[in-house]
Amino acid sequence: MGRKAWMFVGSELAGQRAAVVMSLVQSARMCGHEPWAYLRDVLQRLPTQLNSRIEDLLPHRWQPA
Repeated sequence: MGRKAWMFVGSELAGQRAAVVMSLVQSARMCGHEPWAYLRDVLQRLPTQLNSRIEDLLPHRWQPA
């Protein structure tokens, strides 16, 4: 199933990126967060987030703004 579903992802690098995003979405679900709200908030915060505090955006440490 997965082999055929991922055949048109584009490239190996695109497949890795897709896997990272899907992993974040599933982790957010497992932590009880609504995935779209989590991704929207993280993507809005990311440009201004300090590198030393980037771990605060991981699903298990994330708090809605």
